[in-house]
Amino acid sequence: MADARFEDGGESPLRLKALDADDLNVISTLVQDAVFPITEMTWDRARRRFALLINRFRWEEGPRIGAHPPERVQALLVVEDVLSVASQGIDLGESDTVLSLLALNWSAGEDGTGRITLMLAGDGAVALDVECIDVTLRDVTRPYIAPSRQTPSHPE
Repeated sequence: MADARFEDGGESPLRLKALDADDLNVISTLVQDAVFPITEMTWDRARRRFALLINRFRWEEGPRIGAHPPERVQALLVVEDVLSVASQGIDLGESDTVLSLLALNWSAGEDGTGRITLMLAGDGAVALDVECIDVTLRDVTRPYIAPSRQTPSHPE
């Protein structure tokens, strides 16, 4: 059996799970430039679950000449086994704030523990101290044309 290829995803909704740093890098790439209202960020302390409802850019579709306009899709990004959550550079009281997710960074601790940091545009960050890496990304809507009709760019 051959390994799956990036192109095989096509129009299918994503459903991925990260259990190690390499897996987390894949999810980080797919959520780059996702946007979300601050109100869609929740931490359930009792269940040790942190969740975001994001509008992610469909990087797996990629900008293709002659293809349809750039797309976004709503997706759930869920981190399990979260021990604590801290934020920096964002005002959690501003309910109309829209945040832009740049990357998920991993810093290993002892015995599988560590910190997943959600790096946000504008020098904001959300740090999740976790017992282990257990992250899922699941598309929950059909793709829609990106309102800007533009592919995010990252000048050097």
